[in-house]
Amino acid sequence: MPNELVFDQDALLMVSENAGDLILTEAFQAYREARKLKVHFCRKADPESKGRIENVVGYVKGNFAKHRIFQSIDVWNENCKSWLERTGNRKVHNTTKKRPVEVFALEKQHLKPVIKEFTISNVNSSITRTVRKDNTIVYQSNRYSVPLGTYQKDKNVYIEITANNRLIIRSQSDGPIIANHLITFERGKLIQDRQHTRDRNKGITAYIATVSSYFTDEETAMSFLEEIHSRYPRYIRDQLGIVLKVSKAAAQADRDEALRECVKRGIYSATEYSDVLAFIQRQQQQGESKHVDEEIKALHDIDSSLLDTQPETRELARYLDVLKGATV
Repeated sequence: MPNELVFDQDALLMVSENAGDLILTEAFQAYREARKLKVHFCRKADPESKGRIENVVGYVKGNFAKHRIFQSIDVWNENCKSWLERTGNRKVHNTTKKRPVEVFALEKQHLKPVIKEFTISNVNSSITRTVRKDNTIVYQSNRYSVPLGTYQKDKNVYIEITANNRLIIRSQSDGPIIANHLITFERGKLIQDRQHTRDRNKGITAYIATVSSYFTDEETAMSFLEEIHSRYPRYIRDQLGIVLKVSKAAAQADRDEALRECVKRGIYSATEYSDVLAFIQRQQQQGESKHVDEEIKALHDIDSSLLDTQPETRELARYLDVLKGATV
C-alpha cells in the first residue's frame, strides 16, 4: 500500500474542506488513522489536479465497460482482471511510452506492507446530503422527501443506510429520525411520505406567541404578527425570524415604540418594522449626543466692512491711451 493517497472530494470521505483544515467523515477518519495513511484531497472544481485519474476512469468506461452486459459482480470482476492482463496494463501508455505492468514492478519496491487485520467498531454514519428547496434530498439519482419546512439555505441532513435497505434521515448525526424511506433501485423517482406534506400552521402559532412575548403589549403584538401572517403566508417563518432577530437586539422601549408606530401607520411587514426600529434607534442616539440647538453660522467669517467697499472707476480715455487708439 502507498504512504499517501490522493482523493477527489466525496461526501463519503470528507464533510468539509474548511479552508484547508479537512473535516473527514467519522468512518474514513478512523480508517485513515488505523492505516496510518497520509491523504491528499483535490481542490473542488479543479480538473488539473485530478486529470490523470479522471482519464483512467474514462478509459476503463470506454474500453472495458462499454457494450458489456452485466451478469453478476463476480463475473464482472473476473472479466475486468482478464482485461487488465490483456489490455489495460499491457498496452504501451501514450504519454509515458511504458507499459503500466512494468512501471508498477518498479514502484512496488517503494510500497509498504498492507495491514491485514482491520476493523472499525462503534462508528456512526456521517454521510450528509443537502436539502433542496422542494424539501427533498438526492440519493442514488432519486429524490427522497423530508418534512415540509426542513429546507434552509445550506441545510445538510445526515443519512444512514440500514441492513434491511432503508434510508434513515436525521437533522443531526445523533438526532431523532425525521424521515424513513425504503430505498428504490430505479432512477429518477420521487419517493415521498405523505406526512411530509402536512400543514405546519400549529408550529407557526407557537412561533408567533414566542415573538410577541418580546413586547410589553403582547396582545397588540399578537394582532400585528397575525396580520403579517395573513399578508405573507408563504414567508411567515422568514418574517417572524426578522422581527425576532431585530427585537432581541433592541431595547424594550424602542421595540415597543416601533410596534406602536407600525400599528398606527398600518405597516405590516417585518422589513418595514426593522426600518422603523432602526429609525427610532438613530433618533435616540442623536438626542443623547445633542442636547441644545446651536446657531447656524456661516462656514467662513466675513468682515462686514468689506461689503461697503466700492471698486475704483476710471475714465475711458485712460484705456484708449493704453491702446494707442487701436480699435477692435
